[in-house]
Amino acid sequence: MTDTTGGTPGHVGRRTVLKGVLGAGALAGTHAALTGRADASTHTGASAGGGHDGKHDGERGVERGVEHDGERGVERGVEHDGERGVEHGWGKVADAFRANFRDAGEIGAACSVYVGGRPVVNLWDGLADREARRPWRRNTIVQVASTTKGATAICAHLLAQRGLLDLDAPVARYWPEFAAAGKEHIPVRWLLSHQAGLPIVDGPLTFEQACAWDPVIRALEAQPPLWQPGTEHVYHSVTYGFLVGEVVRRITGKSLGAFFAEEVAAPLGLSAWIGLPAKEEQRVAKLHEAAPFSYEELLAGLIATSGLDAETVTAWVNAVWAPGSVQARAGELGGALTDPSVYATRAWRAAEFPAANMLADARSVARMYAATVSDVNGVRLLNPSTVETMTAVQTGRTTMHGLPPGLNLPADRSFHMSLGFWRACPPLPMTGPKSFGHPGSGGSIGFADPEAGVGFCYVTNLWNYRPDDPRAANLARAVRACLG
Repeated sequence: MTDTTGGTPGHVGRRTVLKGVLGAGALAGTHAALTGRADASTHTGASAGGGHDGKHDGERGVERGVEHDGERGVERGVEHDGERGVEHGWGKVADAFRANFRDAGEIGAACSVYVGGRPVVNLWDGLADREARRPWRRNTIVQVASTTKGATAICAHLLAQRGLLDLDAPVARYWPEFAAAGKEHIPVRWLLSHQAGLPIVDGPLTFEQACAWDPVIRALEAQPPLWQPGTEHVYHSVTYGFLVGEVVRRITGKSLGAFFAEEVAAPLGLSAWIGLPAKEEQRVAKLHEAAPFSYEELLAGLIATSGLDAETVTAWVNAVWAPGSVQARAGELGGALTDPSVYATRAWRAAEFPAANMLADARSVARMYAATVSDVNGVRLLNPSTVETMTAVQTGRTTMHGLPPGLNLPADRSFHMSLGFWRACPPLPMTGPKSFGHPGSGGSIGFADPEAGVGFCYVTNLWNYRPDDPRAANLARAVRACLG
């Protein structure tokens, strides 16, 4: 398998993988592999590996293999939130978690599941840093890429639930300067559904300007929409966080990261940050890259996960993610995010990129999603009416920007987006038809299932961009089996 520098027809090159767009979810492999990615906090090479030979009793928990916190073979339930193990009846999830190390080359990872507001699965294993042989511990956090977008959407819907934000009101009601360049009628909902026509900024912007926030906001104010807003959609890889985040800031006077910390993380006791405090740096897992793969392998993975025919998938990929395309430029943020070395910096982790740079553990993201559909230790974030409103699919009524005329690309096979959340669909089934959440480039995902009362999260430091990456899918399948 050839690893070209920039990517040639038939191959997905290293520079292509490291440059540009953030993972778009079930099809994140396509976005990352063909247009790069802008959400890695460090880059370490491309070989997969790091599995272990720990044993599992089939029911009570995972016995640790590679160098863990000085303990081995903990087999207990999770009656006390934060303990490692699985509750009775949830051993299939632990089996799937262990199989990811054995069969998929997992290096370090964690998985957490809540049901009815209670933790039933809380697993972690492997290495937080393969080169340093640093173990993945209970308090290890890792970058979750576009899984961040779900947390950002929850913040917006909290404001809507409180009557402070009208999703159908023009963005300019809250952010008057946004009305420039023909954007005066764009409603808030189109920011959340990726239909506003603002996936790129023309720039030029520097990384330092992006970290400062306001220069990006000024650029978005001046940016004209790329299409008539509301008629098309395309993944707003990075601008999503600035667009939604600025609306939150205009209403509350707080940055998105500060609002999230006070209104979501603090009440639930989460280890999750959008803008990481310096004192938490020692907890961060180092990211490792999975092996590169060919263009043909990428197409085959998309065909398998989407259920679309080869001709449709090939036309889709070549049109939407060609070099220089809108989707390819969406992760560059006007030039601010074209140098992959910036993602290894403290500046990247300290800044607020509410589309991309949350750092968290699996327990926290699962707990957050659980609190959107059930009571978690006396805290419920969203009521059922809010959940029903925010999970109505929006992209089924519009076409994807950049497709050639006549190409039929159903939303539930490509970009099944509601108001800030992916909805369950064949490429991303989660645990039930009403499930909603957001995946991230590299493999992480958090979601909720309102019918089953589930909050779920999987995080990893082995970033794999293949659309048919089996790790999260295997865990979600095991959860479905345990639910019965």
